[in-house]
Amino acid sequence: MTHAPTPRPRLLAPLLAALSMFGPFSIDTIFPAFPAIAAQLHASPLAMQQTISAYLVPYALMSLVHGPLSDALGRRRVILAGVIVFVLASVGCALAGSIEMLLAFRALQGMSAGAGLIVGRAIIRDCFDGVEAQKLMSTVSMIFGIAPAVAPIIGGWVVAFAHWSAIFWLLAVFAAALWFACVARLPETHPRERRSSLSAGELAATYRGIVTDRAFFPLALAGTLNFNALWVYISSAPAFVLDLLHLDEQHFAWLFIPAISGMMAGAFLSGRVAGRLSAGSTVRLGYAIMLAATAVNLITVWLLPSPRLPWSVLPIGLHAIGIGLNFPTLTLLLLDRFPSHRGAVSSVQAFVSLALSAVIAGVLSPMMSDSALKLALGAGFSTLLGFGAWHAYRRIESAVPIRAGS
Repeated sequence: MTHAPTPRPRLLAPLLAALSMFGPFSIDTIFPAFPAIAAQLHASPLAMQQTISAYLVPYALMSLVHGPLSDALGRRRVILAGVIVFVLASVGCALAGSIEMLLAFRALQGMSAGAGLIVGRAIIRDCFDGVEAQKLMSTVSMIFGIAPAVAPIIGGWVVAFAHWSAIFWLLAVFAAALWFACVARLPETHPRERRSSLSAGELAATYRGIVTDRAFFPLALAGTLNFNALWVYISSAPAFVLDLLHLDEQHFAWLFIPAISGMMAGAFLSGRVAGRLSAGSTVRLGYAIMLAATAVNLITVWLLPSPRLPWSVLPIGLHAIGIGLNFPTLTLLLLDRFPSHRGAVSSVQAFVSLALSAVIAGVLSPMMSDSALKLALGAGFSTLLGFGAWHAYRRIESAVPIRAGS
């Protein structure tokens, strides 16, 4: 029997991290360009906010497809197809002459961008187990964290010296270069004898098995709601940076560098504690950090008459440490519940996460982004819900440690 190859983690991590960067690059790079795009395309602030939702909703829907496709057709083929479609979608965004055309190509970006992130998680679990898997997942998360930190900075400087469409040309070039790197370096880690058949009936049965697993939703929501506490600020970045902090388009780094540095520090810490702390202890430590950051954030908002640097962004960075610490462990716990369908479970996890993110970006963010207190309360509420979901999972897991038949 042919087994999946085991590539060296140091070679695989940068490639998988780069594949996962499409999402944050596609979202965060255009934030500084919102005023320029709105002026040229005659778009309202609400329409500009929908450039995020138009990306996230198709991303969420297609996330249900990428994983099962990779389970049936192989990981490499699905990733290569997704990357080349993203290249074409980015070119379409660069050439858009109306807000409607921009939204349409943003949707196409969303449909393709998830292939690298979702299938990449399955690749890690195809090749590695236990401590090694957690260390690689942490390394990928740490490298991945560079994208949201530098994306708005790059976008701000592009807008300062070039037309806003240059942002999308840069995305197209980045994706094209990565496609060639995948052709040369990405192995197929899911051999034919392990693949599932691609049929609607089997796919429905797989999804039914996943969503009816009592532990799935509490565990998926724990990870999703943790990140959504930070997403409240990221999706509201134009209002938070430009309107509340009264900064200009070149200063989005004041929000993104603390947030993403915190996530990278948490991911690094996750790799360091792998094999030393149990999964439960790691997650508890992450929540202790997040809950402490929530309290500090609310106190800061209460004491300051208006948002002020650096005090208004430091709690966000502290919160992100807990998110980065928890994410690799929560993801591996979820993937390990369905060893035969890792691509599918990664897809459903991504769908749950993206659906909630789209609601926050398209519905809740416009309602919260005019007030630092509302943003702090929204982030805190998301963290408390995630903490409750984790405890629900622990109660279920103690009764049924592993899903029967998985």
